[in-house]
Parts: sequence; structure tokens; C-alpha cells
Amino acid sequence: MAVLAVGAVVALRLLHRLTAVRAAPLTAGPFLSGGRPEEHAVSRFHARWYALTFLFLAFDVEMLFMYPWALVVAEKGMPAVAEMFAFLGLLMCGVAYAWREGALRWA
Repeated sequence: MAVLAVGAVVALRLLHRLTAVRAAPLTAGPFLSGGRPEEHAVSRFHARWYALTFLFLAFDVEMLFMYPWALVVAEKGMPAVAEMFAFLGLLMCGVAYAWREGALRWA
């Protein structure tokens, strides 16, 4: 098994050497809908994107909790509804904070 694993690694490395682009990675140019990229791939983003990203993640996590909750809310009853409203209330506190700090203001 070890010989097979080492042979697979060697074969894949040889395949890579045969099929790799010979130019430097930054001058080879990645495919971007047919056009050349205007920025470097590791260019910096404006700070406002980070706040919006956290806001998106908060609502994304909310959906992760709401789908299973929707399946069991009928059998759990009112305590499940109260827990979900408490969870949504905490998320709204985060949205209110982001709004107050100006994270939702674009200009």
C-alpha cells in the first residue's frame, strides 16, 4: 500500500510537470471572463467590505438555524417560537449596531 501511495504521488507530480504553464504565475494571467484582471489577486479590500461580510455571515448562520427549526417547531410548540424570537432579537441587535456605526452606508 505504501508503494502504491508513493507511486501515485510521483505520478501526479510528473503529470503536473508535464502539464504546468511554463510562464511565471503572475504573468501567465488567470482567466477572467476573457479579460485581464485589473488588480493583483491579493490586493486589499476597503474596510467597509468586512462589516458587510460579517453582516452577511450573521444572516447566513441565521438561515442555518431556521431550516431545522422550521422542521421541529410544530412538535416543540411555543418554547421553540420564543427561542427563535430571542435569537432573531440578538441578530437585530447586531444589525442595529452595524447601522449605528455606518456599516450600511455606502458613500
